[in-house]
Amino acid sequence: MSSELLRLSGVRKQFGAHVVLNDVGFRVAPGEIVGLVGPNGSGKTTTINVISGLLQADAGRVEFLGRDINRLPMFKRARAGINRTFQVPKVFRDMTALENVEVAARTQRLSDSQVQDILRDIDLLAVAGRVAGSLTVNQQKLLDLGRALATRPKLLLVDEIGAGLNPAELGVIAELLLKLARSGIALIVVEHLLDFLNRITERVIVLGAGRMLFEGPLQAASRDPEVVAAFIGATTEP
Repeated sequence: MSSELLRLSGVRKQFGAHVVLNDVGFRVAPGEIVGLVGPNGSGKTTTINVISGLLQADAGRVEFLGRDINRLPMFKRARAGINRTFQVPKVFRDMTALENVEVAARTQRLSDSQVQDILRDIDLLAVAGRVAGSLTVNQQKLLDLGRALATRPKLLLVDEIGAGLNPAELGVIAELLLKLARSGIALIVVEHLLDFLNRITERVIVLGAGRMLFEGPLQAASRDPEVVAAFIGATTEP
């Protein structure tokens, strides 16, 4: 298996005169979980938007499996093996949990039993027949994750999945993400909950005002003066 799945090099993104990402670059290997942290406004969500294709970088390279995908549309990146979840789950509220997963499963022609397996893995098999809009926030987040898994991703971008969850729910999510990584899926996890990140990875990338401040162990990041200064100066997320 290749030691490199994703590589960002010199990525820049701006909206008008406002530079949101400036010279961002890092690598992710198959089966690796990387935490992406930083204060509000640091560019975390913009980074995964650029990787997923929701946004296109203005400069630099986004390489997946050795191919520059910066101009590749989002649906083609999904077919290539990149998918994501959202901080606010974007489920089809009027469709059942089963139907939500089935929609994504069609892209890979998964069998009914494979769809059932996904629902079982995300612990939603018992509510498969319920409409998604009636599920709890935690269940909708799991469904958002399950729908992404139905596309058989090689890289999964997870945007603040822990927000609003209680400790027990966070524990279930942590174990699920670790299981996915053990299966070979790479994950980039955007998260404010550092204790949660500490349960699933030792490697974090810290952004501040759109540039990389730190890459390495989470514990070391908390002692880095530039990282501490960036968190004190938090603003709003782009």
